[in-house]
Amino acid sequence: MIDLHTHTTFSDGELIPSELARRAGAAGYRAIAFTDHADHSNLDFIVPRIVEVCRRISLRSTLIALPGIEITHVDPEDIAPLAEEARRLGAAVIVVHGETVVEPVKPGTNHAALLASIDILAHPGLISDEDANLAAEKGIALEITTRKGHSFTNGHVALSARKYGADLVLDNDTHAPGDLVTLHMARLIARGAGLDDDEIAGMFRNSERLMTRARSSQ
Repeated sequence: MIDLHTHTTFSDGELIPSELARRAGAAGYRAIAFTDHADHSNLDFIVPRIVEVCRRISLRSTLIALPGIEITHVDPEDIAPLAEEARRLGAAVIVVHGETVVEPVKPGTNHAALLASIDILAHPGLISDEDANLAAEKGIALEITTRKGHSFTNGHVALSARKYGADLVLDNDTHAPGDLVTLHMARLIARGAGLDDDEIAGMFRNSERLMTRARSSQ
């Protein structure tokens, strides 16, 4: 399993990065990205520290730990410059908190995120046809999530990705140890979203590709 969307005590997660990495490794995960919630107030604080802890984890563990960030609840016009700043500081995986139906995310967030230099649009809710097509054109992955609430629209995201040829990834949006689902459960959730076996295999290959790209950028 690869989870490219996780949270630690640097935002609203329950575990410090080292413990989350240890638990993920013990659960059989190959790689995780630490992508704590950020806006203008904390991005420059979080990213350098996550870069350093990932370096240490990767030196002493078989788990691949990747530094990242999730740009969250900012004005759409601020997404692109924050993504550029995150890259400059060393973020290898940039996620944007999409227009989930269970939070009051500002309309236009999905579109602005897809125009920026990011890797994953997380839980994009009832993503429009225009934005699903834009994700395909830009090579930005749309997320199938195992997280409660955000997963309500997995089926719509899966259908939209299939219609326009957009890449999918499956992430846990991990906040606590119990969020690290097994590979078997991940497959069941993907099947529940309407994906067939070939699409599920392709989705996992997309995560592998993003992981490889993120490692090469460090």
